[in-house]
Amino acid sequence: MPALPPEQTPLYNHPLPALEQWLRQLGARQRGPHAVVWDLQHAGWTAEIVLESENLAVSWQGQGQGSQCRFPYGLNRADVEAAILAGP
Repeated sequence: MPALPPEQTPLYNHPLPALEQWLRQLGARQRGPHAVVWDLQHAGWTAEIVLESENLAVSWQGQGQGSQCRFPYGLNRADVEAAILAGP
């Protein structure tokens, strides 16, 4: 497995295999072998992550509430990861 770019690197500078590797490291599971939709299970909540053409879309569900956000690929990986793992 190749090394990921530094965490301060914008997502648009990550090749697709690196984005997929990063999502796997977060614990997300791809819905199909070539799917752009990923599911992440966390204590108390779940998230659906979608690799859209312009943004990384995240929808959280947990504890009777849901929320969603779109992160532009210009944001760095560390910031997006922190936001995803913060949950709903």
